[in-house]
Amino acid sequence: MPDGWQWDSTLFRGSAAYYERGRLPYAPGFAETLAAALGLDGRGRLLDVGCGPGIVALALARFFAEAVGIDPDADMLAEAGRRAERRGVTNARWVAARAEDLPAGLGGFRVVVFAQSFHWTDRDRVAATVREMLEPGGAFVHMSDLKNPPAEPVPPPLPAPPYARIGDLVRRYLGPVRRAGQGTLVNGTPNREDLVLARAGFENFERHIVPAGEVVDRTPDDIVAWVFSRSDSAPHLFGDRLEDFERDLREVLRHASPDDRFAERLPATEIMTWRKPQGER
Repeated sequence: MPDGWQWDSTLFRGSAAYYERGRLPYAPGFAETLAAALGLDGRGRLLDVGCGPGIVALALARFFAEAVGIDPDADMLAEAGRRAERRGVTNARWVAARAEDLPAGLGGFRVVVFAQSFHWTDRDRVAATVREMLEPGGAFVHMSDLKNPPAEPVPPPLPAPPYARIGDLVRRYLGPVRRAGQGTLVNGTPNREDLVLARAGFENFERHIVPAGEVVDRTPDDIVAWVFSRSDSAPHLFGDRLEDFERDLREVLRHASPDDRFAERLPATEIMTWRKPQGER
């Protein structure tokens, strides 16, 4: 886990209701790209660790016999269940657990995926446990938005959300150090997943970039939902100043776009995969 920080159950408290609306989606076709890369054919089981409202698990469920999502946040799991019902996905189930609780009696898996969640875990411990849970040749998958994408060739036709000013406003209310649950992240979250997975004995690394490129319109309500979907600006962090913060946030947005319209280009999705050696049980 990040240096000097301990997980607690308030990390995403109150964020589930905002997640789907606020977060930009993964690039269209990410599920098909992963299925082709791993040769998925409807057999085996998927484990989505830190599944949140089930966005990745539900997109991938059709490529497996069963999809299991785990998350410690009960509201996230309830939202995942509602989304599964709306989409008619019948081979997914949801388990309240942290990554550190694994294997948690869940059995073996063909693929274990972490979609922007691995950095919240005790990574060396969790990677070693996941390796034991994977079938021979099974895949550890890490997904995220592509970091440091190339500059856009043509700017979007509308103003971009004023993320720098939003960050300044959050810090004005919550302090200069990033909040995370009841603690803070002085040095941010860790990266270099490749080193962690190498230490755990995974091999055959592959990297896939799924382009997006589509420009989407965003409303002030979408941007407010994005703010409240984040761990560092989850609603509970503002306490009895939540209404004041939202009022000031909407004022920032109104100044940035008097027409109440913003535009963003969907980010590309980065998929990294590692394999458990074939000869291991």
